[in-house]
Amino acid sequence: MSDTLKIYLDGKLVSREDAKISVFDHGLLYGDGVFEGIRVYDGCVFRLDEHLERLEYSAKAIMLKMPWSRAEVSQAVCDTCRANGIHNGYIRLVVTRGVGSLGLSPKSCAKPSLIVIADAIQLYPKEYYEKGMRLITVPTRRTGPAVLPPMVKSLNYMNNILAKMEAQLSGYEEAIMLDDRGFVAECTGDNLFVIHKGVMLTPPVVTGALKGITRQAAIDSALEIGLKVQECNMCRYDVWVADECFLTGTAAEMVPVVEVDGRPIGEGKPGALTLRLLEVFHKRVRKEGTML
Repeated sequence: MSDTLKIYLDGKLVSREDAKISVFDHGLLYGDGVFEGIRVYDGCVFRLDEHLERLEYSAKAIMLKMPWSRAEVSQAVCDTCRANGIHNGYIRLVVTRGVGSLGLSPKSCAKPSLIVIADAIQLYPKEYYEKGMRLITVPTRRTGPAVLPPMVKSLNYMNNILAKMEAQLSGYEEAIMLDDRGFVAECTGDNLFVIHKGVMLTPPVVTGALKGITRQAAIDSALEIGLKVQECNMCRYDVWVADECFLTGTAAEMVPVVEVDGRPIGEGKPGALTLRLLEVFHKRVRKEGTML
C-alpha cells in the first residue's frame, strides 16, 4: 500500500494516516455494516453497477439506510481510483452503521459512514493460476440462511476467518466450507465450481453461497462457450469425482483447483474447459463496467 494513498472517507479524499473512524462506530464494535470488493481492469471498473446494487440490497437487508444515491457512490469510487492512479487494481467499498453507543441497538447511530479504498492487490501467488490450487474441507460451517442470508455481504466475516485459519494451519491456502446439512457452500472467500461430464455445477446461493459478481461472470462465460450450467446441492463426493474444479472471487478472479482433500481433480492439473473459461473471462472484464 502506497504512503501517498488517498482514501475516500465521508465525502473527502484524505491521506491513509488521516483515514480514521471513531472507536464508537458500530462497524468496528459489532461488524455492523456492509461492503463490496470491486476490480479495475485496464481502466474499466468491472460491473460496478451490479456491485452497487448488491451493496444496496445488503444495506436494505440489515435496515441500514444509505443517504447517498447510486450515482454518488459510483462517483466516489471513480474519484478514488483516479486520485490514486488506479488503472488495474482492487476497490474496497465499505458502509458502516456509523457512530453510536456501546449498546447493540443501532438507534443511536445517526449517520452511516462511506469509505472507499483503491489500491493494488495480489491475493494468491501466480503459480496457483498456472499450476492450480489445493483445497481442504474444514470443520467450520458456513453461516446458514436461518442465521443470516448468505446474500448479505456484511462486515462480520469471523466465520470465514476461522475457516481460513483452519486451512492455513493444515498447510492449505484455501478451504471448502460446508453448510449446516453437510452440502458444499463455498470457500472462505470464493465461490466454487466443478465441471463434470461437460456440465458446470455450482452450489445455490440460497443455502450458503454468496451471490458473487465474478460467480455470475463465470456463468455468463460458460454459457457463451456453450457449457450447460446447473445450480445444485453438492456434497464433497461431487467435488472429488469432478473432471475439473475452479474458484471465483473478485480478488481471486478465477483459480483452477487440482486437488481437494487429498484427491486429485481430473488429471491433477488445470482443466481444458477451465482454461478456456479463463480466456473468455479475461476478455469480459475489460469491457463490462464503468470506464474511468
